[in-house]
Amino acid sequence: MLTKVHTGLDPVPGIWWKPAHRAEKVWVAIAFAWCMVLFAMMPLWHWKGGQNPSGVRTRVEPKAFLARTQAFANQYKVDTDRGVPVVAPPPGSEVYLTAMTYQWYPILKLVNGKTYRLHLSALDVNHGFSLYPVNVNLQIVPGYDYALEVTPNATGDFRIICNEFCGIGHHTMVGRVIVTDDAGNTLSDNRSARLGGVP
Repeated sequence: MLTKVHTGLDPVPGIWWKPAHRAEKVWVAIAFAWCMVLFAMMPLWHWKGGQNPSGVRTRVEPKAFLARTQAFANQYKVDTDRGVPVVAPPPGSEVYLTAMTYQWYPILKLVNGKTYRLHLSALDVNHGFSLYPVNVNLQIVPGYDYALEVTPNATGDFRIICNEFCGIGHHTMVGRVIVTDDAGNTLSDNRSARLGGVP
């Protein structure tokens, strides 16, 4: 005689469900309450945490954004580094930075403590904007102009790292943001910048 084998298609015989124990109900309530706290923290941390920059996203044609960036670079160019213009826009101005394989264009020279409106976009594929060693990380998507107000609070020669894999030359995609005490300071050391030429 064969023994009856139960499968997932057969109902389990007898009463298999019993009301949850009191301790189990307490832990389910604690888990649900903690989920609600974490849910509430997302918008709260956006406003109070200071790590998620609020910006404005608008649609833009990638080639039109690059043309705008090139016009901006021509207008405020003060130097070049390996063929890439170094631009020093006046405080309060619109600043444009384009990501493309495998470079950031142009190099920005900003003044400490002054506010700028930074526009970021990509020409070709998704790129990641990571300002080293500051904890600023953004995703740069072609077809979108991501604009946000920035006020540098420390001087130095900062690197822009692409943290979104964009192709075989991804590791060479390093840009620069130079922050000076005033607009008259000279260009700082560029030994670690690895940039390509102007598109």
